[in-house]
Amino acid sequence: MTASKQQEAESEPDPQVVVAPGDAARSSRHDRGLWRDLTAYWILGLCNNYGYVVMLSAAHDIIKQFNPTDDAEESDSGRNCHLVSTGAILLADVLPSLFVKMLMPFFPFWVNFRIALAVAFSAAGFLLVGFANAEWMALLGVIITSASSGIGETTFLAYSSRYNKNVISTWSSGTGGAGVIGSLSYASLRSLNVSPRDTMLIMLIFPAIEAVAFWLILRRPQVDILPVTTVESTEVLISDEKPLVGFKEKFFYIKHLFKYMLPLCLVYFFEYFINQGLFELVYFEDIFLDKDSQYRWLNVDYQIGVFISRSSVNIFQLDKIWLMSIFQFVNVVYFLTEVIWWYTPSIWIVFVIVLWEGLLGGGAYVNTFYRMSKEISAERQQFAMAMVVQSDSYGIALAGFLAIPVHNAICGLPAATRGVVW
Repeated sequence: MTASKQQEAESEPDPQVVVAPGDAARSSRHDRGLWRDLTAYWILGLCNNYGYVVMLSAAHDIIKQFNPTDDAEESDSGRNCHLVSTGAILLADVLPSLFVKMLMPFFPFWVNFRIALAVAFSAAGFLLVGFANAEWMALLGVIITSASSGIGETTFLAYSSRYNKNVISTWSSGTGGAGVIGSLSYASLRSLNVSPRDTMLIMLIFPAIEAVAFWLILRRPQVDILPVTTVESTEVLISDEKPLVGFKEKFFYIKHLFKYMLPLCLVYFFEYFINQGLFELVYFEDIFLDKDSQYRWLNVDYQIGVFISRSSVNIFQLDKIWLMSIFQFVNVVYFLTEVIWWYTPSIWIVFVIVLWEGLLGGGAYVNTFYRMSKEISAERQQFAMAMVVQSDSYGIALAGFLAIPVHNAICGLPAATRGVVW
């Protein structure tokens, strides 16, 4: 073959190459504009999960605020624990989100309307909790915040199928950052004696930042519909690559997603059973932190672990998510025995284990969705992301239901004493 013919052959399009509209345009401006998408998705992850994290961090205070007789009854039980588990706040913070996540994949993808609704709900949630003068009003604020998070997470992850796959990494890092910034800002403001109402009003800045990131920083996709695959030949797409059409096709496709959903569900079930059923029962007397502060700073520690692991996918990747679920179960065994017998001699040991717990949870989340971005075709990615994102909520909801009776059972046990304290 002559050199000129070889060049012609190399320049001919491969009839098997699949090209999604908008990909070439985005690729050509990679160096000039990709930073906007990556930055926007980090901010969106931060703002979307911020309210959810704050409500969990405030769970202990919310319960205490509306149960003023709780402290008097605690001393009679023999253990220093609230009669109402923070698992109750967890359920209010996750069930609405789960309900929204279950419905959203089957609704029209009106992205601007969805995000406007998420921003409005987020602001309303902070206002309701801040100005609550009754327990039902505070719980309603938590519920609305949860719905906002569910709408946002489902929509943003589905929308990521129209952008560079690295937005998954920055989104996950942003959600991890929400854990650190949310729990740390709440703990810090409360340590400075800022009132719960003023704390919630200060946090109204985050829904505003979310709106700016989505409508001003994030670039619009080249084609504002799900990328349609075009083939240069007349061959019909194989069945596995066809876009999913209609409820029936989507419903039967879910079974192919179980390999992603089940491990993630288990990791989060174990993780939140610890956080909302057992955390507040881990208590060290006569140290530099009082009981309420110990709960807040254990949450901060956990969120630091989540942030580190959710930001690590471009450095370290792990496909075997089931390994993380096994390690998380070991953590459950430790915390369950610790809150019954109080055998750990130092709170710093607990801080290390809680950090490890957060690393496992964050790692399971980011590796699951990053793996999906590589293994699932663009035509099915939008629906697949929206479905799999439900699995952590299933685990969290189950943890909330189990945490309440387990918490109450442990509170009824005779008070433990630490034999050795460092």
